[in-house]
Amino acid sequence: MQPRVFQVGILQLKPSKGKRAQNLEHLKTVMQELLSAGEKPDVLVLPEGALTGYFLQGGVRELAVTRDQLFEELEDLWREVWDAPLDVVIGFFERSDNDYYNSGMYAQLGGEHAGIKHVHRKVFLPTYGVFDEERYQSRGAGFEAFDTRFGKSAIVICEDAWHTITTTICALKGAEVIYIPSASPVRNLEGEEPSNVRYWHNLVSGIAAEHGVFVVLSSLPGFEGGKGLMGASALFHPRGHIVARAAILEEAVLISNIYLDEIQPARYENPLLSDLRAGLPGMIVSLEEALKWVR
Repeated sequence: MQPRVFQVGILQLKPSKGKRAQNLEHLKTVMQELLSAGEKPDVLVLPEGALTGYFLQGGVRELAVTRDQLFEELEDLWREVWDAPLDVVIGFFERSDNDYYNSGMYAQLGGEHAGIKHVHRKVFLPTYGVFDEERYQSRGAGFEAFDTRFGKSAIVICEDAWHTITTTICALKGAEVIYIPSASPVRNLEGEEPSNVRYWHNLVSGIAAEHGVFVVLSSLPGFEGGKGLMGASALFHPRGHIVARAAILEEAVLISNIYLDEIQPARYENPLLSDLRAGLPGMIVSLEEALKWVR
């Protein structure tokens, strides 16, 4: 039996705020550089707000696109650069009828089964501190796992992952790889790295180890409006350790393999997900009871 393995390229790119065409051209250049260096990942993963920047406020209305528009842009770019099927995970601001969403798309570019595989709309919209999302965007409605060429996958966006019930749902629905596009402002820049880098990496390590899944954190770097964005993208193994990580604040490209066959032994050694499945009926009763307190 052939091993189930694929190569992921985490593109920690720094967008020019509000300049979609320029950012698409930058993405094209990075893809060309990958090919010139002999690198040809199967899946490219970009952060939240990858083609526009994150702190847009009312600018979301001008910069949001439909999912079909984004797919066409990516497919046009792919045709110019790549010569084989390519999967892409990317955070973007989505326009749908009269609503706007902070969304993440998984798409296959090229090949017999090319098309949009899934679009996740961010559920938890931070509207506190430096964040103002719910003033300008609508909430998504849930969390799904979906089929890809490279295993069953799921997308959660930034604060979605802080509520770990979200990734629990994804794992229960069969996700083997969870992608987290993120844009996290630097906090407490003292010492070697910001405190939220440590928080994020501890959080995602726990998600990976608890559920026995690979987790790809793709985090926006750079500065927007005087706010630093942490970067520090990373790939996490189902046992919880970091396979590869990027530097803070700066652009980076991480190339690493994901060996899906390593999920089963990790879950055998730490069978928390199977224990959760066994206890789920009682947990559902408890959740239904908890709902009474929020109605």
